[in-house]
Amino acid sequence: MRALQLTEPGVLELREVPIPEIGPTDLLLRVGAAGICHSDLHVLHIPFRMRDEPLTLGHEVAGTIEAVGAAVDGRVAGERGIVYLCWSCGVCRECVSGNENVCLAAGRTAMPPCPGLGPDGGMAEYIRIPAGSFVPIGDLDFVQAAPLADAALSSYHAIRGARDHLRPDSVAVVIGIGGLGHVAVQILAATSATRVIAVDIGADKLELAARCGAAEGLLAGPDTAREILDRTGGRGADAVFDFVGVDQTATLAVESVAPNGAYRMIGLGGGAPELTAGPAGGPGWPWGASVRKSYGGTKSDLIESVALARSGKLTVEVERYDLAAGRDALDRLERGLVTGRAVLVP
Repeated sequence: MRALQLTEPGVLELREVPIPEIGPTDLLLRVGAAGICHSDLHVLHIPFRMRDEPLTLGHEVAGTIEAVGAAVDGRVAGERGIVYLCWSCGVCRECVSGNENVCLAAGRTAMPPCPGLGPDGGMAEYIRIPAGSFVPIGDLDFVQAAPLADAALSSYHAIRGARDHLRPDSVAVVIGIGGLGHVAVQILAATSATRVIAVDIGADKLELAARCGAAEGLLAGPDTAREILDRTGGRGADAVFDFVGVDQTATLAVESVAPNGAYRMIGLGGGAPELTAGPAGGPGWPWGASVRKSYGGTKSDLIESVALARSGKLTVEVERYDLAAGRDALDRLERGLVTGRAVLVP
């Protein structure tokens, strides 16, 4: 089969490799589509080899079951589905509580094995997956389904964790209307009555946010925090979802979140919000506000995201590429040229 593989740091090659062999508890999935994420760029730029052999990238994967392991019950060849990306142990305290994304077996890093970030991923014609990671999608289009595995999963999880703040009279700010951010705006619109203010550096991204259900859009700049305060009676946003995570967006979140509000860090830009233990006041961290660094999501979050997509309440803006054009798509993503999500089709 063909697979898009990281062969050396920064070197991505389309290679001919054997179709994966599956074990008794695995499924072999014929890939229908694989989404491209900023995490793939992060892996591409790691200055050392992640493992001795080449690594197939891709953690947003949808496809059709080709073969079923001997010990797997309830799955049959021909089923269409999506891959839940947290390959957790399934038996620890966190897993049995429904918190598979922070599986105890992953230690303090709390990042269970994930396709394309350790095990081989789905930027290929086939992928081996644990049977428990398969989530059916019915007749949902593969190109629409694949990005749900992260773009919807991570957004849904962050939003669900701030659900108590999303009352009918609330305001939610979404920073960064990219692959995750434009999905988050739709999830907020579909699951709450909050008023969404979108923030981005591009006018085209704000137009996308408006199509997705945002009530207002603000071009990011030195006065953005003040503009958010002006629109919230001086109090700030009840919830701020940062899908960028650089210093500027972290500062914006700190300066615009309301007392008792929620700040959710989803973007992995390495930004450092200034949270001090001093008295609240001015632009600093307000009384009662919470901050949570949100990773991935639970299998339940993915199932509910798929349900939103199947009901027509969630549509991913996609740019479609052939598998052979994977490096070009990654380069476009790095330059900020992708609208929504880039998706590879084998």
